Parts: sequence; C-alpha cells; structure tokens
Amino acid sequence: MPRVPARTGGPRKDSMMKILVTGAAGFIGSHLVERLAALGHSVRGLDCLTDYYARSLKDLNVQAITQAGAAFLPLDLASDDLGEALAGVDVVFHSAAQPGLSAACSFETYARNNITATYRLLEAVSWAPSLQGFVNISTSSVYGIYATGDETTEPRPTSYYGVTKLAGEQLVLSYQRTRGLPACSLRLFSVYGPRERPEKLYAKLIQAMFEDREFPLYEGSEHHLRSYTYVGDIIDGFVAVLDNLDACAGEILNLGTDRTITTGEGIAIVEEIMGKPARIRTVPKREGDQLRTEANIDKARALLGYDPVTLPREGLAAQVAWYRDVVAAAQG
Repeated sequence: MPRVPARTGGPRKDSMMKILVTGAAGFIGSHLVERLAALGHSVRGLDCLTDYYARSLKDLNVQAITQAGAAFLPLDLASDDLGEALAGVDVVFHSAAQPGLSAACSFETYARNNITATYRLLEAVSWAPSLQGFVNISTSSVYGIYATGDETTEPRPTSYYGVTKLAGEQLVLSYQRTRGLPACSLRLFSVYGPRERPEKLYAKLIQAMFEDREFPLYEGSEHHLRSYTYVGDIIDGFVAVLDNLDACAGEILNLGTDRTITTGEGIAIVEEIMGKPARIRTVPKREGDQLRTEANIDKARALLGYDPVTLPREGLAAQVAWYRDVVAAAQG
C-alpha cells in the first residue's frame, strides 16, 4: 500500500505493550493497528463489522491487519462479553463509532454505537489492573458548524454524530475524574487517505472518476474550508500520545493539520492527479455539515511535539494509488 511520507518514531522494542484497538476494521483503526504492530506491540483489533458500508472493504482491512501480525476479534462493544479482548491489556485506543452524517442512521443507532458501546467498554476496563492508558478517538464535529478554536472552545454539535461523540467523550473523561482512569480524548479533523470510508468526499470522488460516473457535490460545499489531514499524520499523533500517556491523562487534544484548503481545491488536486475532470452534479445541502474546520493544534504541539507534514497532493496521490491497486484490482 502506498505510504507517504516514511514514518519513524514510537516506543522502543523493549517497551512492547499489549494494546486493544476498537474499530480495527475501519479506516483509521486499521492504519493504527498496522503501525502499532510494526512498532513491535502485541495488538488486538476488535470490530463488530456493521453494515454501514460494504463488508468487502472491511474484509480487506481485516486482511491487512492480520497480515501485520495483529489478532482480530469480531465483537460488538454494545452487547458482547469483553473479557477476552481486555485480558492483560496495557492500553486501549477506542476508535469504534457510528460515523458520519447519514440520513439512513437513526439517533438510536448513533446512541447505541457511540454512547452505550463506550459505556460498556469503560465499565469493563475501568478496574483493569494492567491498564496504563485509555485513548478515546473523538471528532472535530463536536465543535459544530465552525471548528476553528482550541480545546477550550464550547462544543456546539449540529448532528447526531457530533452530539453522541461528545457524550461518549464526556463519559470517558468522567471515568478519569471519578475513578482515576488514565484517559484522554483526541478530536480529529477531516481525515482522508487510503481506506477512507466510501461515503466520504475523496473516496466517493475517486471511485466516481474511476468508474466515469457523476460525482454528487453538496450545494455550496466547494467553498467549505477544511483541515484535510492525511491519515498517516493522524497515526503519528496517536503514537506520540502513546509515548506520553501520563502527560495526556485527563486532556482533550485536537489532532489535524493547521493548513487548510477548500473542498473545491481538493477536488481540483484529484482531477490533476487523475488527468481528467470530475463529472460534478450539484445536490441539495446536507443538514448539519460543517462550514469550516481549521485545526488549532497549539496544545498538541506543546505537549507532544505534534507536527503534521503531508501535503494534500502527496496524500491524495497515495489515496488514488491505493484505490487503483487495491479496490479496483479486487473488483477485477
């Protein structure tokens, strides 16, 4: 799979940990499992393999993480027994969620997968004697229409996704305050790259262009300003947190690039990479969509030395190459 740029750093081999990653068959979770395994950790990946998008894509992700040496557990956080998954675990990265803005998903589905699942995981892990860190993966969607401030900015979510992710985040931090759980929460900004979920902007655009189909673009969204952040830069942040668990306990941290481009500029970059124009069809605006995200990462820079490096053209070229070499190739 294409990788840009080369990644280094992380815990030494002599500090190997047992790490559980939830949502391991997903976009970000699968990249995290691969990186942690490459750093020499003993990694368990957990995922309930929902039907939110094609199972075939998740199967490709599972294949990638098992080939990297991780164990895979097909478990549902909201209903299954978690004893086996958590036995002897040093660190949990909680990436599992009901993601995105989908009219097809009810509030009950978001609440089950983002709140109830988080609660059951916290109850199961909060008394674990071996636990050194619990890293909750949150989202800039908790800020609402404009995600431009630092971590002290009042959250004003405008979607079921943002509301339930904020509730899950506050559950995690309440266990830190009341039970001493060594937990922190990371708010991610506009992540893209290989394995991006198929309903997200660049994944949908690239697929449409490969298949010579129309690409539906929400009215006015070409002007939306975004901190589009390459997934490898996000994983670098996760590894930096792993190296600084004590310093991160009780903290909320923004992770993303502070360089912004408009959605229209991003589309133009993909068109340049693929050497042809997209067939754009304008569709009505989507309720709850963010108008501007601009990651303020001053806190992550100071605490972790966090500094995203991947430029949009590098990251999007890697995503196009991944779609061509993995998804399109698998489809024959």
